[in-house]
Amino acid sequence: MERHFTLYRLLKRLFWWLLPLALVGWLVGALWPALALALAATVLWNVFYFQRLNRWLWQSRTMLPPRAPGAWSDIYDGIYRTLRRAQLKRRQLSILLQRFRQAAEAIPDAALVLESDGTLVWSNKLAQIYFGLRWPTDRGIRITNLIRYPRFIKYFEISDFAEPITILAPAGDQREIEMRFMPYTDTQLLVIARDITQLRKLERLRKDFVANVSHELKTPLTVMNGYLELLEEPLNVPPEMLTKALHDMTLQNQRMQKMVEQLLTLSRMEGQSQDTFTRKVVMSELINQVIQELQPIIAAKGLALQLDVADGISVLGNEEKLRAACSNLITNAIKYGKENGHLRVTWLLVGQFAEFSVEDDGPGIAAEHVPRLTERFYRVEKDRNSATGGTGLGLSIVKHALEHHRSYLQVESAPNQGSRFFFRIVPELLVSE
Repeated sequence: MERHFTLYRLLKRLFWWLLPLALVGWLVGALWPALALALAATVLWNVFYFQRLNRWLWQSRTMLPPRAPGAWSDIYDGIYRTLRRAQLKRRQLSILLQRFRQAAEAIPDAALVLESDGTLVWSNKLAQIYFGLRWPTDRGIRITNLIRYPRFIKYFEISDFAEPITILAPAGDQREIEMRFMPYTDTQLLVIARDITQLRKLERLRKDFVANVSHELKTPLTVMNGYLELLEEPLNVPPEMLTKALHDMTLQNQRMQKMVEQLLTLSRMEGQSQDTFTRKVVMSELINQVIQELQPIIAAKGLALQLDVADGISVLGNEEKLRAACSNLITNAIKYGKENGHLRVTWLLVGQFAEFSVEDDGPGIAAEHVPRLTERFYRVEKDRNSATGGTGLGLSIVKHALEHHRSYLQVESAPNQGSRFFFRIVPELLVSE
């Protein structure tokens, strides 16, 4: 039960303590010495329990109060209750702080808390990765000493945070970081930073895509428009020129039609969800069918075909996408291979993987071009005149087709040494017949 320590109770206890001793002193004729002795005993009694209180507060390792009678019991119990409440509040605050930190670590953005002068107060793990912070070593250091870009320092000193600022990550990984500053308390700032590298890359790809489509369509449309102007007066056009005009316009029309078909194919592949891998594709039959369809082109170019296709290796996947990948790779090898050269197509087991490979003896590809080959409309610079009739979309289709089968395109090539394009299918998607 809660007890109340009041002045009335204290005086009451003192009265009942002094009264018997005063009566005894009065009876023996020593009233004042008896009262003095009683008060001295009271002082010593209080000093003793005060000393016990001091040892409990400053030296004891337990929260349990020492035993004491009377008023000191109330004092000890009151202090104990206060300590328990403070401990409970600290525990609740610790749990709340832990949950806040967990929430801050779970958000997909980096977070920093700064004093108004830029002193670092706190950061989550992602911010430490983005900005190369060492925690807690860097706590208390100004943010302008940690991010030493002149543009950022000027931005922070101006203190106009209406617009975000984009910087390269100080960690040196060429990551683009967008930082937003917001008031957090009366004297602090909350900084939210996010990685926009991929977003900027997609924006650049979008712009490149629009520019490339415009470029690719401009040439055939210009050719066709020129011939159409020429044919406005067909009687004045020599038969040979008329024949050439019809032939060129047909080729350009076919090229634009092929480009549109490939763009639609790419769009369809990107819009489809991941395959469920329940249909079995017999790769030997698929490859032989593709070779048979392309045989007239192979023969026209005089290529010596070496076909090494293992039977009994099937793939769980999408036949249309696998056909598109194989057909585009073989078509590219035919297109860029030497006249009367060699063409090698294989489908074999390599360890636990199944590998499809196309090898030609064409001009080869410089190393700086290889990472960008699967970008839409990207072609090696010397092929920009479109003399081969390509659209620059074939390898993009291959890339998306392989991504649906947990694979990716690999290239081995060097200038004047031919090229080898190949991909490998993981064991989980292979079926033995």
